[in-house]
Amino acid sequence: MKGWLDEDKKTHERVYDVAWSDSDPKRADRRRIQSNGQLDPVGTSVDYASASYRNEIGAAELATVWHDPDFDPAAAAFYYVRVLEIPTPRWTDYDAAAFGTEVPEAARNIVNQERAYSSPIWYTPTP
Repeated sequence: MKGWLDEDKKTHERVYDVAWSDSDPKRADRRRIQSNGQLDPVGTSVDYASASYRNEIGAAELATVWHDPDFDPAAAAFYYVRVLEIPTPRWTDYDAAAFGTEVPEAARNIVNQERAYSSPIWYTPTP
């Protein structure tokens, strides 16, 4: 994620997909960035009825080097990393499985996808 101020002091943000699981070009089912700039979703292995999931998608570790393609040495900016977890069952599914009840209609087939954020890296141009 990148954030910056334009000449009118308006804030902007842009998400860059930099590293993701299932990006191996040898795999026919690999995830790709589509023509609209959006990355294919990771998919899900959630079993709603048993409130469980298989930890067999995604990646345990990602590493890359990235250079901002829109870097302007005269513009202040900040950067941080955002990581998305694979989908997991929602608390309503865990409760329903534990107590043998039904999940309310409005809460069915909803998953959690937790996010983690790094501390920001601030770039300030030198005058």
